[in-house]
Amino acid sequence: MRHWIWETGNVKATRADLAILEALEAGLGSWTPSETAEEFSSISRSQIKKWIEDGRVSLDGAPAKANSKIQTGSKIRIELPKPEPLALVPEDRPLEILFEDSDLLVVNKPPGLTVHPSSTQKEGTLVHALLHHIKDLSGIGGVLRPGIVHRLDKDTSGALVISKSDRAHVALVEKFSKHDMERVYWALCYGSFKQPSLKIETLIGRNPKDRKRMSSDVKTGRKAITHLKRLENFGSYACWVQAQLETGRTHQVRVHLTGAGHSVLGDPVYGTPNSKSAKWLALPSEVREAVAQLPGQALHARVLGFEHPITKKRLRFEAEPPAEFRGVLEALKRA
Repeated sequence: MRHWIWETGNVKATRADLAILEALEAGLGSWTPSETAEEFSSISRSQIKKWIEDGRVSLDGAPAKANSKIQTGSKIRIELPKPEPLALVPEDRPLEILFEDSDLLVVNKPPGLTVHPSSTQKEGTLVHALLHHIKDLSGIGGVLRPGIVHRLDKDTSGALVISKSDRAHVALVEKFSKHDMERVYWALCYGSFKQPSLKIETLIGRNPKDRKRMSSDVKTGRKAITHLKRLENFGSYACWVQAQLETGRTHQVRVHLTGAGHSVLGDPVYGTPNSKSAKWLALPSEVREAVAQLPGQALHARVLGFEHPITKKRLRFEAEPPAEFRGVLEALKRA
């Protein structure tokens, strides 16, 4: 059994389903076991309502209702069963391996590849490929996420670490929670990046108007810090930016760059203009053609560095960007 406990602080009286949603998105409360938090880092209000309807949510020891009012000092508990076993069939897919030993695997994930299965995607993921490559994958992450300690968005490419053993999994989860990882991204963005560097610190939470998006314009959320550095400007229409994460929140780089006025080229969710917008038309035609070849955003996890959880040796990996990213960068340099 897995459970979440949240003892509310000074909060305004509000509906239980909304209060729980906001608390989970803000990283409040505690999960047991702790790695369950990653599984529910992105969740919908409808899922919470389903838990309430199934009698899995209690408020001050009594069954909660979706419209129950939360008061200061309320105690909420969610009880969830263990994940049901799923028959994931290993798939023989190519992996670009940057490092491997008995405890870890570091890969350069291509764009367009989802990291782990879900209720809507039950095949063709990185996990399916890992199950073929690794016979005894760490199972702590659950049936759907064996060995997965962090993830990249489907269309974001780059360096990703996988735990092959349970002992490595536990240690890596702790390192990510303490932000004891070097994570550097490359992004190709709209507009001229005026400053040599820029630190952005905001809250990031679910966009109240679109639950599939994240936003930094929120009153409650999780602290997110990104250090941006200009690598190169291409006229006034585009730039190449390095983003180093101090924290690792869902869509953090994309949200912070968009908030700074530099949405990522090709991003289908944040700030992508339509074909008639000024910033799209400002791109040279060759660049527009290259961007059209991207499977999604021009965002690449370039560097991943950390202390090996078992040997304690410092590891640092640089992942080469995929052909689609290089194609846009080369077009920008020629334009």
